[in-house]
Amino acid sequence: MTLLECLVGITICALLLNPLLKASAHLAAKQAEYEKTQLLISEAERALELMGRAIRMAGYQNIKTYTPSKKVDGSKQFIQVNKKVGYRGSDSFSVQHALSDGVDFDCIGNALTKDRTRKDLAHQGFMVERQAGIAKGAKVNGGSLICQSLDRQGRLQNTTLMNGVNHLIIEEVQNPRSLGSMGQRAYRLRLQMTDGAMLQIPLERTFATRNLP
Repeated sequence: MTLLECLVGITICALLLNPLLKASAHLAAKQAEYEKTQLLISEAERALELMGRAIRMAGYQNIKTYTPSKKVDGSKQFIQVNKKVGYRGSDSFSVQHALSDGVDFDCIGNALTKDRTRKDLAHQGFMVERQAGIAKGAKVNGGSLICQSLDRQGRLQNTTLMNGVNHLIIEEVQNPRSLGSMGQRAYRLRLQMTDGAMLQIPLERTFATRNLP
C-alpha cells in the first residue's frame, strides 16, 4: 500500500466517521439537557408542594386549644402576599397557623413545637432572593428559593431550599369554582426554573386554603 492509498483511506474513514461523531455528540448534549431538565422539574415540584402545604395550613386553629381570648385580631392576615419584592420582581408570601395534635413540620423539615411559634402561631414564608456569595455582576443560574420559619427562640430564620429559580409569581384566583365552602381562597403559583443558560422551564400549580375563618 502506497502513502497515497493510505491518505485516501484515512480521508474516506474521516468522512464516514464525522457524521457519526457529530450525531454522538448531539445525543450526549441532548441527554445532558434532558437530565438537567428533569432535575429542575423535580426540584420545582418539591418546592411547589411545600408551598401548597403551607397554603392549605393557613389559618388553622386547633379546636382543643382555641379559645375566644386567643382569637387573632381580625385585621391580622393568616396569609399575606407581597408583589414584586424579590429576585427579578418575584413575589413572596407568608402564612400563619396553629399547631395540630399530630406532628407538623415547617418548610425545612423541622418538627413544629410550641417554642417555634409566636403567640401560639407558626410562621412559614417563601421568597426568591439573589444567590448568596455570588459577586455582583457574576453569572448565576437563577435566584434562591428561601424558606422563612421560626427557630426555637421564636426568631425568624431564612434557609435556602434550592437554587435555579428565575421567577416566582403568586396570584389569588378570583371566584374559584372548585371551592366548596365560603371564606376559602385559591392561589395560583407560577415557578420558572433556569440553568442560567438556555433552559427556562415554567411550572404552575393551584392550591386552596382549608382553614381560613
